[in-house]
Amino acid sequence: MKIGGMQVGEYVVKSVGGKRALIFDCKHCPYRASIAEDHHCRFHVLKILGQLEADTVVFAEVYERVYAEAQTKMLMEVANLAQKFVVQSIWSYNHLGRPKKECEPFFPERHRIMVKIARDLITFDPLLAYLTLMEELKKQEVKVKQGSAEYIDCAEPYVATLVQMKNSFDILTLTIKARKLLTELTEIPNTKVMYKSIFEAEIKPSFIGSKLSFEGMENLELMDEYNVRESTVQVFSDPDRVEKIYQINPPEYSLAPDQYFILSKTREIVASYRPGKTSLSTVATSRKYFERLYEATIKEVAQFHKVRLSPGEMSSLSKVVARYTVGYGILEVLLNDRRVTDIYLDAPIGGKPIYVVHSDYGQCQTNVTFTENESNSLISKLRAMSARPFDEAHPVLDFDLQDLETRVAVIGPPLSPSGAAYAFRLHKLTPWTLEQFIDVDYLNPLAAGMISFFIDMQSTTLIAGSRGSGKTSLLGATIQEIPQNSRIIIQEDTMELPVDYLKNIGFNIQRLKTKSAISVSKTETEVAPEEALRTSLRLGDSALILGEVRSTEAKVLYEAMRVGAAGNVVMGTIHADSAYSVWDRVVNDLGVPTTSFKATDIVIVARPIRFKGSLTRHRRVVEITEVKKHWDKDPEREGGLLKLMSYEAKTDNLELQEDNLKESDLLKKIQKTSGLSVNDIWSEIRLRGNAKLFLVEQKSELDLPELLEAINTSSGNNKLLLMKEKMIEEEGSVNYDQLLGQWKNWVTTKLIPRVKRASVANKKKKKE
Repeated sequence: MKIGGMQVGEYVVKSVGGKRALIFDCKHCPYRASIAEDHHCRFHVLKILGQLEADTVVFAEVYERVYAEAQTKMLMEVANLAQKFVVQSIWSYNHLGRPKKECEPFFPERHRIMVKIARDLITFDPLLAYLTLMEELKKQEVKVKQGSAEYIDCAEPYVATLVQMKNSFDILTLTIKARKLLTELTEIPNTKVMYKSIFEAEIKPSFIGSKLSFEGMENLELMDEYNVRESTVQVFSDPDRVEKIYQINPPEYSLAPDQYFILSKTREIVASYRPGKTSLSTVATSRKYFERLYEATIKEVAQFHKVRLSPGEMSSLSKVVARYTVGYGILEVLLNDRRVTDIYLDAPIGGKPIYVVHSDYGQCQTNVTFTENESNSLISKLRAMSARPFDEAHPVLDFDLQDLETRVAVIGPPLSPSGAAYAFRLHKLTPWTLEQFIDVDYLNPLAAGMISFFIDMQSTTLIAGSRGSGKTSLLGATIQEIPQNSRIIIQEDTMELPVDYLKNIGFNIQRLKTKSAISVSKTETEVAPEEALRTSLRLGDSALILGEVRSTEAKVLYEAMRVGAAGNVVMGTIHADSAYSVWDRVVNDLGVPTTSFKATDIVIVARPIRFKGSLTRHRRVVEITEVKKHWDKDPEREGGLLKLMSYEAKTDNLELQEDNLKESDLLKKIQKTSGLSVNDIWSEIRLRGNAKLFLVEQKSELDLPELLEAINTSSGNNKLLLMKEKMIEEEGSVNYDQLLGQWKNWVTTKLIPRVKRASVANKKKKKE
């Protein structure tokens, strides 16, 4: 197309997240795609902005130059001023002087200057237009000062027009910035230098839809910096904001022009491949295959275009191509950061940057803004991978991204009237252990020992808490306290528990996957939770774990617990903030009779704590409560809920309620069924707690965090049980102090050296 007699690229306006982006196709444009460096480009943009409104300007070629809202606003102001001058016909005769014959000789020169400033220069070089205007105004002021009365009268309208134009220029953001820049310089520079200081585009590869912002970093304080795969992550604090700033800088944003070119060409070639459902459902296993395929393609493209790339560069580029074809795009960088626990994208997509919940810094706003096109692509991928519908009739999609150990929940219209929205929950790659919870003050050693003991005694346990309190993580840790010679059945609607990892380290687990609680699909391909639970009771003598007690399956669960059909430890999680709330929810909301609820032995409650009103949340176990058996209607009024341990915020400690212990029905029951005395029970609890504390102390002393991973703590638990069993067989009783000493010696001489060797080997492997 042609503008002002010049051949320029095509343009289009797209709405992204409620913002209008003016996008120019600069692939075949004869001018340089830069507002700062090419006046033809500037002319093109200002002419278009005079006809429409935009929030951002994008120049698209091999990579995109994005001018953010603040810079586009400056251009819009100039374009609007140019239009204003046209509407006012600022160069017409009534603006050039008095309509008198003696004034006419001055009109041609004045008209030429006015046209030059208000029509030509303002769209090519608005700063030069301003400087020219100031120069002309200064000249006229001198002439008026030295001229005759007749000249002064003749020049008055012209000078008034120049002053009016100056006032219009003075309020432009561009002019204000330029004047500030000029005060810092000793001489007036070429206007191109000033444009380079004012207009700085964000450069990104053209195939990346998301926008990464690196603006406004002057007042930020760097708090942390680390790498995720090949991307850099930085966490900043802003003195004027409550939430932290989480910034990523992936390698594709800092490539050489030749590498951008090769990336774009490669992506054009591989984009013709359309993976089917089989390919999409096996992304995790086929990812390496695609990376090898793309690496070979990159090598061929580079050779054809005579671009030299090292093997390392080709490997790195192949991973980038895979990320934006068979992967999840820029979102994948966030999903691979295991210090992030949650990722949120609110509707409308593109209206606000993605925000995350960081395990160390809480909720953070990222520098990534997702786009609607990327959202549509992601939804298509999730539909294909899950084989579930997602449309207006089915506006909810819940799915597990097993290749990334992440659960995603997507909602769309009409449930979300502004469009699709996402919530990603990232699971810890290795399960939490009670030892790790002690290390982060989630609970203390005595509480860990008590929980471990009750699990070993096959007590029925519910873990309660709000969302984000860590109840599912605690459930995963308590599963590891079940002896490995037991069979475990785990039932979940969303696969959050690390079953595969636990099976690999020796646990015998059968997982049951049930229909999602938030699904609105009428499909019969998934089994309802209550039906799955009835089935699990027919799968043999097993410990039974429910990922979450939500609905009608609660009746089946408590029925099974009452008649002893489970035959082993039963555990699950439930949304509640106290033991009483658990009873209230189970009985009044889920319809379980009070007599059935008494089958619950222990309720563990976790809660995020904000010390002294701080913005920072700290997860803590706040109570361990026994459900007694001799009450009728209201457990709180009738003393049916006995707190064994209770959290004190002043001391930040979970304290033992010693006065309540003598009233414990559960401890009396354990005495009868196991033959343990009261002293034996507390010796057993302290043994387990002290053993876990010893591992935590050794981890800190040796700087060996791997020691607290499940693979090693499970070995420690197994060894402690075997040593105790051997002592019972040989001596008929347990000397707990002697047993703990023998176990500590084994940890020091056997377990720790083994963990050290594995740690060194893993670090060496990562370097390679």
